[in-house]
Amino acid sequence: MTSQDNLPEVPQEPVARTGMFGATGTGDTSGFGGLVVRRAPKLSTPRPYGGYFDDVADGLEAVLGEGYAEAIERVVIVGDEMTLHVSRERLLEVAGHLRDDPALRFELSLGVSGVHYPDDAGAELHSVIHLCSITHNRRVRVETSCPDSDRHIPSTVSVYPTHDWHERETYDFFGIIYDGHPGLTRIEMPDDWEGHPQRKDYPLGGIPVEYRGAEIPSPDQRRSYA
Repeated sequence: MTSQDNLPEVPQEPVARTGMFGATGTGDTSGFGGLVVRRAPKLSTPRPYGGYFDDVADGLEAVLGEGYAEAIERVVIVGDEMTLHVSRERLLEVAGHLRDDPALRFELSLGVSGVHYPDDAGAELHSVIHLCSITHNRRVRVETSCPDSDRHIPSTVSVYPTHDWHERETYDFFGIIYDGHPGLTRIEMPDDWEGHPQRKDYPLGGIPVEYRGAEIPSPDQRRSYA
């Protein structure tokens, strides 16, 4: 029996990525050459979740009522981490309940970050919030997605004011537009910078560097290794 025989069945077609190790005719230096990445289906953990995760879900169900199924698209439990996938239309409402409801009390946000999944059709861009309840000593991840063709997600600065700079950084690097943000401008790249550098479709680009008389070409001009 080979290691391939132990792999779980994945209904989607695998995603093949190639790069500097085995690719030809490209300047891709990502190092993926020849590697086949198996894309798993979107996970959804059934109840009961175990631990305090059921208490969090129960608390949200209590305050959201019949709208719970519409607001919480799915829940994923991996190890000791809980991820709530929240629809962008209900994000502000859910965030407010997570912060203020006595049974939840996630009063501390650890920040906002972005992720780009080019193969996740209709949900290519994800905005991720990490919350901590000091009151109950719990953690939860809130994840909201939007299509690349409509890169709008509500700003949560009104709920967690410290998200101001975090949302600016996520906009800067991924291009997610946080509607309602008090001043959504770039925070690290120059104001006139084109594109969003942490997207997976962003060109490597760069400038050549001269070092001790030798010129090192920019990444997009480097040769591929067969």
